[in-house]
Amino acid sequence: MESYQFILDVAVILIFTKTLGLISKKFNMPQVVGALLAGLILGPAFLGVIKDADFIKSVAEIGVIILMFCAGLETDINGLKKCGKASFVIAMCGVLVPLAGGFAIAYLMTDSSIIQDVFLGVILTATSVSITVETLRELGKLKSKTANAILGAAIIDDILGIIGLTIITSMADKSVNIGMVMLKIVGFFVFVAGAGVCAYLIYNKFKDKFVEKRHRYSILALAACLLMSYCAEYFFGVADITGAFFAGLIIASTERTSYIGSKFDVLSYLFFSPMFFASIGLQVELPKMSAAIIIFSILLTIVAMLTKVVGCGVGALACGYNMKRSLRIGIGMISRGEVALIVADKGAKVGLIDQDLMGPVVIVVIATTIITPLLLKLSYKTHPVPPQDIQESHYEGLEQIAKHRDTY
Repeated sequence: MESYQFILDVAVILIFTKTLGLISKKFNMPQVVGALLAGLILGPAFLGVIKDADFIKSVAEIGVIILMFCAGLETDINGLKKCGKASFVIAMCGVLVPLAGGFAIAYLMTDSSIIQDVFLGVILTATSVSITVETLRELGKLKSKTANAILGAAIIDDILGIIGLTIITSMADKSVNIGMVMLKIVGFFVFVAGAGVCAYLIYNKFKDKFVEKRHRYSILALAACLLMSYCAEYFFGVADITGAFFAGLIIASTERTSYIGSKFDVLSYLFFSPMFFASIGLQVELPKMSAAIIIFSILLTIVAMLTKVVGCGVGALACGYNMKRSLRIGIGMISRGEVALIVADKGAKVGLIDQDLMGPVVIVVIATTIITPLLLKLSYKTHPVPPQDIQESHYEGLEQIAKHRDTY
């Protein structure tokens, strides 16, 4: 008899992720926290009611791809250029310091190989753009100069993290020559540039014919996302999520970005994102966490927080920001969110992280996601944003609105 258990599993996951997401939102926390908790509760860590894990994993893989495509789609290329040197320095410090901190604690407290220790550091380099944006929006500070620096650095941080993920996952296979790996990475970026040029030419040729049939853009965008993900993984040995991210980045330069983004937001919100976040929680078996792993989880969480605050804060100070703004920038980069989960999930599939360390990673994600809004609120309450700080970025926002108001 054919089993329909997967249908029940999907229904239960959607109900739990939405319910706990709303509870998280009520406590001024991003809904991703609720989705993670839903996976923990439904999985072997607590109730163990989800039976068809293979189907959930397959759906979650597409969910990862769509998440990274949306991240690329939402990237403001002009804003990224405008942040320039400061954002790059902050991002570099925000990658190198957590990388060193994660490697150090893994080297001292686990029996993993050197490459696995490095990978744990790679996980800590992540910064969640979506959670940072949501936190700043809730605080009403999204248009401040400090927020612009945080967002610019977070975007670069994610790009550097993706590149680091690609390099480290390729190195996990000892038969792979590192020189060939780097050549493939260069080839991938050449491929991305070629795909961008082709997409631009095709879009300009047919955009007038699809004026009344905009839904076709969304279908073609999804197809392009999946194709670039496949090509990245199959031909270049680059993580599929990297291909998805750059597919979104290419489409972000078109005039239909907002329309396509709105359709993907619905697709992701209704089904794929809840399935992905829940799938991460489903992999954790907390009862099997030994006392040593619990201690490691606590120390890893502390390291994850301090390395971002110190690394990004020092980078901001070096770029001329005062102590107050530097502290806010460091705090704003603490949240790891879905990006760290994606990196950890990809590493687990190639043996770069032991299953018993997935629990600590999820704990780090939940803790940093919860603490970021609280610390940001405290920093802004203690040191209010100067009026000119808000005013300058407010006018910049109005200029952007005026520039794009007639797009549709």
